[in-house]
Amino acid sequence: MPEEAKRYAIPDDWRTRYGVVRHGFHGLAVAWVAEQVRVPRLVVCHLGGGCSVTAVADGRSVDTTMGLTPLEGPPMGTRSGSLDPGALLYLVREGVGEDELDRVLNEESGLVALGGLDDAFAFSHFSYHVAKAAAAMAAALGGLDALAFSGGIGENREDVRDAIVNRLRHLGGFTVEVVSPREDVVIARAVRALL
Repeated sequence: MPEEAKRYAIPDDWRTRYGVVRHGFHGLAVAWVAEQVRVPRLVVCHLGGGCSVTAVADGRSVDTTMGLTPLEGPPMGTRSGSLDPGALLYLVREGVGEDELDRVLNEESGLVALGGLDDAFAFSHFSYHVAKAAAAMAAALGGLDALAFSGGIGENREDVRDAIVNRLRHLGGFTVEVVSPREDVVIARAVRALL
């Protein structure tokens, strides 16, 4: 990713000494989807237990919602998604320990905390935040040619896809694709290339 997408607005020492940059995740899934949907400006919504939205320009990832860890981005199955760091500092000052924070943010938050996708508010909340992320990725690309869905939710919940697409209609015409990621094939190719 370019530096403007990868770097956080924090002191340079934190980046160089501690490596605090946006790494992104789901790269294998996104690589497969980008190979299947060949358009200049692609946004990939990988929605499952973990969720990320990635901007792909001419087959190359240029921005993503996941950050230093998989917690950043839209809400996920059991992960909170993006959360104000000030809220975490507040919780620590209130006596919430590191183990509890880790457990709650990774295992007891996200869709499970909102009541699951069959809950009306959780459904609306989820589709809103994914669409907001997809619109941001379209902005990074300067437009949108195709929106691709992958992952368990992305592939199997047409109602979720429709809700997200409807929130993005203001972006103009774009195709909608559903792709089952073959991360195993991407890994096998990488191993073969090394051997």
